Amino acid sequence: MTLEEGLSQGFVIITEISTGGSVPELKLVNKSPDKVLVVDGEELMGAKQNRIVNASFLIAGNSEVVIPVSCVEQGRWSYRSAMFSYGEKVMPPSLRREKQKKVAENLDRGAGYRSDQGQIWEALAEKQSRMSINSPTGAMADLFEGQKNRLSEYLKAFRLVDSQVGTLFAINGKVAGLECFGHWQTFSKFFKKLVQSYALDAIDMIKEPKEDHVAVADIRRFMEGIQKAPRKSYPSLGLGENIRAEGPFISGAALVYNESV
Repeated sequence: MTLEEGLSQGFVIITEISTGGSVPELKLVNKSPDKVLVVDGEELMGAKQNRIVNASFLIAGNSEVVIPVSCVEQGRWSYRSAMFSYGEKVMPPSLRREKQKKVAENLDRGAGYRSDQGQIWEALAEKQSRMSINSPTGAMADLFEGQKNRLSEYLKAFRLVDSQVGTLFAINGKVAGLECFGHWQTFSKFFKKLVQSYALDAIDMIKEPKEDHVAVADIRRFMEGIQKAPRKSYPSLGLGENIRAEGPFISGAALVYNESV
């Protein structure tokens, strides 16, 4: 079960950890016997401020856990709802990449799945300024809302193929990221959200020099970089383990459970 399915069907409840709240933490209750997949960068809206999840987790059925998050709405700290709803967006890869690096650094020194909150707020504000988005609360959601017409054009241009489990994304002829899931059914549920997240970066970079196609040699170099990057394993907050790969040009993360990503 995905986080979106769990929230929409009422099996998953996410709230602030207390009435006063804590910016980097939320409480997730899974009332279903099924496992719930929470994906890095998924947005949660409501409560005292919108957040994104700091890493991917697989939450066991009938369990409760405190999940690490980052705020993506700097200008609000007041309740809009008691519970969070699903934001239907994934943090743009340019921001997620920098967040991942900080999370990896904190994991390495035993500080858990924490990000650099100030860095995220600064990066969001800069992106909103470049894209001429006026957001009263500095919300990431307003970036997507402000570009919804252009994002819909990107969605029309991309289609899934049978049994597709991942996509290598390129922007302006340069590799921007690789997103993979263990099963095609799961990937199909995230495909449009991922396209929109990369498309938002593409719109932001529209004036930069570009090539129509990414060179095959660049793709090979990127894939080799993933294979050669040093890996470290960390306990997950839920089931499985969290694998981190950090190199000069690579920042990657994977949730592995029963030998499947």
